[in-house]
Formats: sequence, C-alpha cells, structure tokens
Amino acid sequence: MTDLAPRELRILLAVAETGGFTAAGTRLGLTQSAVSRAVAATERRLGVALFERDRAGARATPAGERVLGHARRALHALEALAADARASAETADRVAGPVRIAAFRSIAVQLLPPVLARLRVRYPEVEPSVTVVADIGAGTAGEVAAGRADLALATLGSDPPPGLVARPLLEETYALVHPAGHPEPRTLPLVDWAENCGSYTREWWALQDWLPTATVRAEDDGTVLSLVARGLGMAVMPELSLSSLPAGLAVTDLGPDRPTRTIGYVTTPDAGPAVRAVVRELRAAHRTRVSA
Repeated sequence: MTDLAPRELRILLAVAETGGFTAAGTRLGLTQSAVSRAVAATERRLGVALFERDRAGARATPAGERVLGHARRALHALEALAADARASAETADRVAGPVRIAAFRSIAVQLLPPVLARLRVRYPEVEPSVTVVADIGAGTAGEVAAGRADLALATLGSDPPPGLVARPLLEETYALVHPAGHPEPRTLPLVDWAENCGSYTREWWALQDWLPTATVRAEDDGTVLSLVARGLGMAVMPELSLSSLPAGLAVTDLGPDRPTRTIGYVTTPDAGPAVRAVVRELRAAHRTRVSA
C-alpha cells in the first residue's frame, strides 16, 4: 500500500503550479534539491513518472495530471474534514466548510445567485467559491476531475470523467433571438459563440437549411445578445441565456423540433455535507423556477 503524506502532495502541486523545482522550493521554503528528491521519491513509490523535466522546467505527464487531481481533492478533503469535524462536535445538524464550484457563464449569472443567497441563510458556515469556466473541451466537469472544484454545473451529453457522478437538474430549450419587429429574422446574419454548439445541438443545427455560417463570433452569450440588440444579426440561444433580454430584442420559438440541452451537476461519489447542501439548494431553486 502506498501512502503519501500531505507534505508530499503539496510539493507535487507546487511543482505543477510554478512549472519548476526551483520556483516550487521558493514557494514552500525548501531548496531546489529537496523538492527534486521529494518528487523523485514519490515517483519511485508510485512506479510512474509524474513530470517531464527539461531546461524550460517541469510539466506533468498524463499520469501526473491524474495524480495531481487526486492530490487537490485529498488536500481539499482534509480542509473540509476539519471544518466538518468542528461542526459535528457542536451539533449534528451543523454543516460547514469550503465548496469550490465551477460553472459556465449563463449558469453562474442566472441560476447560481439565488442558490448562493439561500445557502447563506440556511448554511451560513458553508463557504462557496465560484469559478467561471468555458463550456468547451473538458469544461466545468474537467475542473472536478482535476481536483480544482468540488462541484461542477455542466451540460450533460456524455458520461462524466472516470470516477465522477453526474445528475440532471433541468432541461433547457433553444429559441431564436432577434431585433424586435424585424419582418424576416431568419434572413439576418448569424451571431454565435464557441460554447453554443455542443453535441446536443450539432445534429439539429446541421439540418437547418435556413441557418447560415456565423459571420460574427462573440466571446460569450452576453456579448451575443448585445450584438443582436444592435441589429447585427440573429442568434440561436438556450433558455437561460435569454432570461434577461436587453431592450429591443424579441424571442421566437423554433417549433416542436427545437433543440434542448440538459444542465446538471458533476461531483465525486464521496462528496461531503457542504457539497450536498449546495446540491439541495440547486434542486430547490429548480423546483421554485418550474413552479413560478
């Protein structure tokens, strides 16, 4: 059995985050040779190379990335353990500790604020932090896999990364947004952004003869809305992105074959009480939204 101490995990993370043994030593108050020996000893114990070394510094190998993810989760779990233990010692119903949340922009803007407000009232000792991550590539779920987040709000369309669990929260429909009063909005140029065309819309998108190739590409959905409001085109956007429309815009239903996407959460199977508290508030916020 291979047991790694928190000190060894912190050394691995310092090397990965600073890009080298000397910089990691400076951060930790150790010599470069002490960091190098510690990493080499960990690699021997695990039987795998964790870093590629060259003159430019040190970069994590694929195996190293997996180990770093476990290291981040393990160290964060130790922090949460202490907070949870203190809470449990005082009352069995007390929930406390940090929760790192990764969310893409429209969820962070539209869904999270009321959830965090309710969380503060019901669980004042839960300490949420939110990082906005683009919903492309590994996306928000990749932050949990890498150990940088405890909970991800993500679009669900495929299996989560190995070792994680995913559960749905809500289904979003897509609609056409365009300048209000335009007689033929489908003839306008298309405005789009990188996050918009996932696996859940790509098939539908390919079948729409009226949809041109995007001539304007924006950074995010908020910028898309601003450009469309200026009369620069139309856009096909999910429901949450259309929750707060700028003046001068209208939304048109795309019909019964309109695309949808599933929004859910991704976390680890052993998520602690603080993470479970956030999930409960997410579910309650969705129920309130549906009944409104």
